[in-house]
Amino acid sequence: MWRSNVRSTFKHIGLVALAVVMLYPLIWLLVSSFKPNDLIFRDLSLIPTEIDASNYTEGWSALTYPFGRYLLNSAVIVLGSLLGNLISCSMAAYAFARLEFRGRRLWFAIMLMSIMLPIHVIIVPQYVLFSRLDWINTFLPLIVPKLLATDAFFIFLMVQFFRGIPRELDEAARLDGCGHIRIYLRIMLPLSTPALATTAIFTFIWTWNDFFSQLIFLTKPAMYTAPVALRTFLDSSGQSSWGPMFAMSIVTLIPVFLAFLFGQKYLVKGIATTGIK
Repeated sequence: MWRSNVRSTFKHIGLVALAVVMLYPLIWLLVSSFKPNDLIFRDLSLIPTEIDASNYTEGWSALTYPFGRYLLNSAVIVLGSLLGNLISCSMAAYAFARLEFRGRRLWFAIMLMSIMLPIHVIIVPQYVLFSRLDWINTFLPLIVPKLLATDAFFIFLMVQFFRGIPRELDEAARLDGCGHIRIYLRIMLPLSTPALATTAIFTFIWTWNDFFSQLIFLTKPAMYTAPVALRTFLDSSGQSSWGPMFAMSIVTLIPVFLAFLFGQKYLVKGIATTGIK
């Protein structure tokens, strides 16, 4: 018994130490956002000797536009991407999980292989296509692909969940005169809340934190998102107003933190119920 208690104690000590190591950069970022600019790298302690809250007011208005504009741009892209993934990926997943059509296994394998494609492979043809459509410096290149079920990971996630729903429910619905559309809307979607919530949370976090694709397609300051706007605090020589930049970094992290905080239950449940199939 005592060996089990000792093992449990060391286990918890190790987990706490690991949590401290992982949280230290975030805590240091928060503390540094309240330090004067000349003390940020000179005083690395987590207890500031001098508090300067002006970093937040300066950072909010330091760029060409108020930082709220960049947060709004990010919110528009996130909302469009989130709705696009929930609708298109769930429809594609229903087709793979419930419909019988020629080449289903082949197309499913091709869809899975697309997960292995890095974005750097497809970014050039995407840019050429969107440039010819005159979509550069609009939100369309970042939203429209989500309406076409281009995120194979979420399709696979929902397929695994749909396959766990008994087919007897489909058969009972057909006896009541339901077609595929009504089965999808009235049976599959209501029962797939964990998978849909997981898709929504991951889409929100990944899109909100996306930097590379937004940097490529949005080059006008008025169209910048929050991650791209944070990059503009740095000049070409690497000098920066570190205090305001750290302050706006904390502001940018708040929505991600809230999304994970309130969606953690659905996130864990969704991953657990789809990973054991």
